[in-house]
Amino acid sequence: MAYIGKGPSDLIRGFGIKDTFTGDGSTTVFDLSEETIEGGVNDIEVFVDNVRQEPTSSYTLGQDGSGDVKRITFLVAPASGQSIYVLNPGLNEVSIPTPADNSISSGKLQNNSVTAAKLATTLDFSSGYTITLPSTFVTTTDTQTLTNKSISGSSNTITNLGNSALTNSIIKFADESSTVTSIPLGGTLKFNGATLSGDTLEITGGTSWQAVKTSGFTAVAGEGYFCNTSSAAFTATLPVSATQGDTIKFIDYAATFDTNNLTIDRNGHKIQGLTENLTVNTERAGLTLVYADATQGWLLETN
Repeated sequence: MAYIGKGPSDLIRGFGIKDTFTGDGSTTVFDLSEETIEGGVNDIEVFVDNVRQEPTSSYTLGQDGSGDVKRITFLVAPASGQSIYVLNPGLNEVSIPTPADNSISSGKLQNNSVTAAKLATTLDFSSGYTITLPSTFVTTTDTQTLTNKSISGSSNTITNLGNSALTNSIIKFADESSTVTSIPLGGTLKFNGATLSGDTLEITGGTSWQAVKTSGFTAVAGEGYFCNTSSAAFTATLPVSATQGDTIKFIDYAATFDTNNLTIDRNGHKIQGLTENLTVNTERAGLTLVYADATQGWLLETN
């Protein structure tokens, strides 16, 4: 019979396998050439002299010596010379191979299918990858390290730097007349009322001025004090520990240092290289002490 196009044998191809055996009157076990699906006793067809055998009641299907499901066991041994053949449809368990390295593209992954639990604790992006962070980026550890990195954009805010340090870093700000770039030569930047100008700026943070003092107290580095000695002289004690660059300021609040002196107790450190307390007796005096080291101690800064 003629066909238009491909014939049926080209369009439909089976995967069935036929195994043939010959009975000898004593052998009950015959192993197929190919494995069948486990529990598939009803999926194969067994014939003895062209008579189909009843599954389970005439034969069983099980594992051979290697553990493969391809052993036929007759309940009664076929007679000597009887023709046995088995039609195995080739139904086997599907084996999914392990994908090769770097063979799965991102398009094959469902969105949001990779969770934090499946990511490594440390991710290495040193090979030039670009990471786009959201407008708000939250970290969960106390220490974050950025090395040779740039934070840029039209509006960025860095907060909560109370216990943080910036070492050998350049921070670029926009001044009052600029919108994006770093401070131009001669530009002006203001911190806590202090004006810093020029192309090279060393920013150490402004002085934290305290309420007016009228009696003795212990000073703290980074603070400034309005000292009112109009009622009586008193003593300001320097901190027991000091670090190079620590700064403390004192100002004669009521113009009475000349009548009621302010005494600055060195508290174990030197002042101006001397193991003596400092007495301030000049009306309207204002002075700044900067800690240098154990050799010179606190030094007077000349404005």
